[in-house]
Amino acid sequence: MTDSSFTPQSPALVLGGSRGMGAAIVRRLAAEGRPVAFTYAASPGPAAAVVAQVEAAGGQALAIAADSADAQAVRAAVEAAVSRFGKLGVLVVNAGVLASGTIDQFPMDTFDRMLAVNVRGVFAAIHHAAPHLADGGRVVVIGSNTAERIGGPGSSVYAMTKAAVAQLARGAALDFAPRRITVNTVQPGPIATDMTADLMDYITPRLPLGRIGEAGEVAGLVAWLAGPDAGYMTGANLTIDGGWSA
Repeated sequence: MTDSSFTPQSPALVLGGSRGMGAAIVRRLAAEGRPVAFTYAASPGPAAAVVAQVEAAGGQALAIAADSADAQAVRAAVEAAVSRFGKLGVLVVNAGVLASGTIDQFPMDTFDRMLAVNVRGVFAAIHHAAPHLADGGRVVVIGSNTAERIGGPGSSVYAMTKAAVAQLARGAALDFAPRRITVNTVQPGPIATDMTADLMDYITPRLPLGRIGEAGEVAGLVAWLAGPDAGYMTGANLTIDGGWSA
């Protein structure tokens, strides 16, 4: 059962949608008939390319410059999306930063930046979008399989931030249940993006399925969670990692 104000064509906002998984998510949601607004922090060229791709396919897209470490920029992005497309049906929080290093060598300013984007930015996105989300809508947070299994040294800070947002999403699922807004976390493992380009030779032989994941596969899972068939799924952390965490 979904609220009548939520439809498969309700507008979507994707925080962090200009590259990699975020761009794939924008394209997939737009292909399903949703107007899609998305943010980018420092990639105006790739952001414009995503808009052009969506529009060439007959969809609607809006690129908004916003650093997810800045809560006021996140708020302004939500307001810009609503001003352009109307009340939101879907919020996807994909923006994140990755840095590796052992705890004794990890710079404090990098630690603070990761908390600001990966944790505070997720909270800010949900907090500011909530008044503009249709009852019965969908929130999807892009986490990481490192929330379940770190896998090696140097990943402690990144894993901590992703474990934090997994729990935040679970709590949000309870907070928004009276409005029938579902909140779920998608936890990708190794996915072929520019962030993993230098790690392909190391990662691929260690994956049980023998291949690295594609951004479109993550986008497909997000699209299902954003659609009408997932109305009874909330508070879940869904790992998609080729068996890495098994």
